[in-house]
Amino acid sequence: MIPSVNESGSRTIGLLAYLYGPGKHEEHTDPHLVASFDGMSPDPGRDPNATLKDLQQLLDQPVMALARHARPAKYVWHTSVRADPKDRILSDEEWADIARRIVAATGIDPGDGQPGCRWAAVRHADDHIHIVATLVREDGHRPDDYRSGARAQAEARLIEKELGLHEVAPGDGTAAKRPTSAERHKAVRQGREHTAREELRETVRRAVAGAQSETEFFDRLATAGLLIRKRVAPSGDLLGYKVALPDDRNKDGEPVFYPGARLAPDLSLPRIRERWSTGIRGQDPSADTPVRAAPESPSTARRRTASAAWTAVMIVEHGDDAVASAHIAAAGEVLDALAGTSAAHTRRELRDAAFAFERASRSHVRAERGHDRALRQAARDLVHSGPALGRGEDGATTAMAIDMLFFLVTAAVHWHAKKGHAQQAAAARQAAEHLRSAYQAAAAQPLGALYQRGRRLGRLLVQRQTSVLRGAVPELAERILAEPGWYALAATLTDVEAAGHDAAALLGDAAGRRELDTAESVSDVLVWRLRRSAGLPADTSDGVINGHAEERSAGQAGQRAPGRSGPRRGRP
Repeated sequence: MIPSVNESGSRTIGLLAYLYGPGKHEEHTDPHLVASFDGMSPDPGRDPNATLKDLQQLLDQPVMALARHARPAKYVWHTSVRADPKDRILSDEEWADIARRIVAATGIDPGDGQPGCRWAAVRHADDHIHIVATLVREDGHRPDDYRSGARAQAEARLIEKELGLHEVAPGDGTAAKRPTSAERHKAVRQGREHTAREELRETVRRAVAGAQSETEFFDRLATAGLLIRKRVAPSGDLLGYKVALPDDRNKDGEPVFYPGARLAPDLSLPRIRERWSTGIRGQDPSADTPVRAAPESPSTARRRTASAAWTAVMIVEHGDDAVASAHIAAAGEVLDALAGTSAAHTRRELRDAAFAFERASRSHVRAERGHDRALRQAARDLVHSGPALGRGEDGATTAMAIDMLFFLVTAAVHWHAKKGHAQQAAAARQAAEHLRSAYQAAAAQPLGALYQRGRRLGRLLVQRQTSVLRGAVPELAERILAEPGWYALAATLTDVEAAGHDAAALLGDAAGRRELDTAESVSDVLVWRLRRSAGLPADTSDGVINGHAEERSAGQAGQRAPGRSGPRRGRP
């Protein structure tokens, strides 16, 4: 249940006309009063003899009783209270009780004989009500409505539990501002999937990802097609910025600009500058713009992203809170950069993952910048390497990067949960699910090629790799042997040996350094960890690693017979 307290207004009659009207898209059905300050207020929706003017005059009476100079300029308080789409339809009586509890909790009408304001609750849809009040009490004083939004939220959490409704995770004041109902309706009219505010937030976040100067940041915003206004001090110093979509206009045909801080708390210019306070590879600290090295290939950038994410997991799990917070924030930059350079078959899920993780990237634990340099460099590498084709080596390294990022986001879930950051933990979980789907799309082809190679391995090689598996990770061996991905892992172990590495040692290290409980397929995870740590190409469709891997490993297998039998299933 979401209460949404709006800014104070100055015309009670205008708000009532909207609440009792048909709505902008005829969405208001049967508007009627469910509760009011005295329980006897006129209802223009159900009483043919009552008018909007009657209700307006009744609500405004304490305001009009004041001398003109003493009347507040903005005195109309308004909040909507919306149920979750999965909740049952509440009765008018239940909504009436909810309205009374909300106005009491917010100080609008505290009850218990205390002076209160006049208010009315209007229902014009199954899933929500609107409460309108005038901010002058019966005794002529202003109510104690300080932080009424936070107080309404706290009361809503209690109501949810008592009525058995969907329980919304409590916030901590670090969330980005929600789009207003007017913004949502405008997005529907314009055929947008997201509101202008949300589209701008996503675009600005992508422009920030890996950027290292104001010049680069604003160049990216311009390249993305945004309109930009800069706020400059008389001294010439830049103080802030606003952005707008070219086709988002107000009723006068003018662009609707949003300051960075209104998009999200960490998108104000001062907060963005904090990310630039420490240099990363390729930046000249004395210059306004970074010195760019030659662009790397998408596959190299994704491999480095996987390595940076792999290291960051341990830091988030065991590091200092401020450092962990910095890595979680930087993980958001990496997701933004990866989503912006992804191939078509993974683009939607990666963008949804980045969109969801945005909420998880902020908390009251202030990030200590500088320690997140590797992740921010990874984001920069992704942006400058350009879009991936989604096949071959860059497609396989995309799967590798997504796999590592999944575990980093899962570590963020655990970190936020331990800190009691309910909204951030929920957002990170949602991002992890999108990453899981993106991984399945990205990994299908490269793992399929590895699987086919594993199926073609000779009996001695399969027996050898089974022995390696059981010796290195005995507690996981039977689970892995039962997975379809075992053949891909067997092929990878063969490549590891052919490249001159100790397969058992690398396998034990890959399995022991991070938890695997959240993995759907342990063998898949170990494939990418082994290929990354051994420096093997991620795409192995040609089946050749440093020469003919199968032939070289087959020779090793013939010289050193395995000490145990082959796999219990799928033995050639």
